[in-house]
Amino acid sequence: METSTSIFWKRYKEAPIVGIIRGQSLEAVLKIAHAYEDAGLTTLEITMNTPGAAIMISTLRSEFPSLNIGAGTVCKLDDLREAIDAGAQFIVTPIIDETVIEHAVDENIPIFPGAFSPSEIYKAWSLGASAVKLFPATQLGPQFIKDVLGPLDQVKLLPTGGVSKDNIKSFFQAGAYGVGMGSSLIDKKLVSDEDFESLKKHFESIKAEIAEFIKV
Repeated sequence: METSTSIFWKRYKEAPIVGIIRGQSLEAVLKIAHAYEDAGLTTLEITMNTPGAAIMISTLRSEFPSLNIGAGTVCKLDDLREAIDAGAQFIVTPIIDETVIEHAVDENIPIFPGAFSPSEIYKAWSLGASAVKLFPATQLGPQFIKDVLGPLDQVKLLPTGGVSKDNIKSFFQAGAYGVGMGSSLIDKKLVSDEDFESLKKHFESIKAEIAEFIKV
């Protein structure tokens, strides 16, 4: 029988992009999720510094059972507990907090802690990270990923920050396990214009960029 964790990873691998939603209303989030699902993307993160984040997570879990719904910007144990209680299926942090990582690992919840240097990356991985969020990726670029994966070839890297439709393919070519994308994926103008059909096509075009790297 499939476990919740195995279902998470199966979905994730169908489209290894974590869409990051920050500062949107619940009404907008539901419409974004609908377009996201229709476009064949699978994994959405609600940042915990978004007002009403916990309600958004629990609502998305209920309304979109075929999506992976997680919590981002989890910096302390209180954030983690609130996110898990809301039903978050995975956790993303911008930093390394050992207590947060260890609690997520103990509860068998995938966690992507943020790291920048090779030492931070290795520390996060050693603590049990499912993958390490390389942040901010815009400062480092695909070559950094390739260089780090030379000696640290067991580590799974999830570059986040600065990933766009124009460069997403280069990150996968360098060996990224996936990417995190915020405003370059969740186009704020399309959302504010309520042009969710164009948003869906935008999602589809980004997924198409990495079609050759999707191994289900």
